[in-house]
Amino acid sequence: ELVRLRRHFHENPELGFEEFRTSAHIADLMEGLGLEVRRSVAKTGVVALLRGGKPGKTVAIRADIDALPVQELNDVPYKSKTPGKMHACGHDVHITAAIGAAMLLAQHRENLAGNVKFLFQPAEEGPGGAEPMIQDGALENPKVDAIIGGHVWGSLDSGVVEVLPGPIMASSDIIRLTIHGKGGHAAQPHTTIDPIVIGSEIVGALQKIVSRQTDPTEAAVISICLFRAGDTFNVIPNSAYLEGTVRTLNNTLRQEIPKKIDSVIRGVTEPYGATYELDYYFGYPVTVNDPGITESVRQSAAKILGAENVRTAARASMGAEDFAYFLLAVPGTYIRVGVRNAAKGITHDMHHPQFDVDEDVLASLPVIYAQAALDLLNASR
Repeated sequence: ELVRLRRHFHENPELGFEEFRTSAHIADLMEGLGLEVRRSVAKTGVVALLRGGKPGKTVAIRADIDALPVQELNDVPYKSKTPGKMHACGHDVHITAAIGAAMLLAQHRENLAGNVKFLFQPAEEGPGGAEPMIQDGALENPKVDAIIGGHVWGSLDSGVVEVLPGPIMASSDIIRLTIHGKGGHAAQPHTTIDPIVIGSEIVGALQKIVSRQTDPTEAAVISICLFRAGDTFNVIPNSAYLEGTVRTLNNTLRQEIPKKIDSVIRGVTEPYGATYELDYYFGYPVTVNDPGITESVRQSAAKILGAENVRTAARASMGAEDFAYFLLAVPGTYIRVGVRNAAKGITHDMHHPQFDVDEDVLASLPVIYAQAALDLLNASR
């Protein structure tokens, strides 16, 4: 049943805040299980509450529901039916696993000491639906005491789960920089203030923030990924525009880096007589797992997979996740779920047009979520 359900979501992907059919189907299924359902939370989100038969706390399980603007290249019976859109990040699995956990737990609601709330969140891939869901009361009535989330992991073998206390995903911030110089003829560069040369120096100089101004035991990334200037081969333009991203695993460092970036840019532009406009946007925060809840979920997963298949991750990822907003509001944990299976030809990582998952994970991930919720509720009695 879960394989069929996952394939339905995979065939019908919708982008962030456009998940109207997806969320309607989810809501119908959860109502069919007898859960209390709120639709249109933060536009296209769904909150479904399973009330236990005994008093207790409330644990939330979160699943993101949006797809990516990727043209699927897989040749499979359940290939995306929507050109240019694909569940290339495995959110179809996340949805299905949360529904599967609800199917299991709903059978035991009379013995459930507390509540389990299922949060089906839109727009994780951007602009982010977690914060709007929180603002729309997703963590209230009843108040959520702990939260569990997870992500399929394309580089991790199927049947393996990784946990990590503390930071597991980086913050994600955006640099937008316009350099104002003075254009002119390419044969007379001395009469210009060349924003391309200046921008090129800035790209190199920004890397020294990581290599020479940041503690080498701290993780940080500054990547300039867009550089736009000029219209033809023999004219130096008046301006150049750059965009990039900054990633950190430390909130203190995260607050320091914009000041260092501004200082570097000023130091490069001023000697040339150029000016600049820097727009620094703080995006998703660092995803920080609660150590106690992480250990509880590790033990729960070990009951299902065996202790040898539940590992402590070697390192955090410099990717970002808006699950971080939930963890700022409520203690919880975010796990990695292996879906790679070389024997089945499933080897591509997330966001690749041939990304796929070993569907055997659907026999274990819903059970892990259900077990983890039960164990957290029982421990709080």
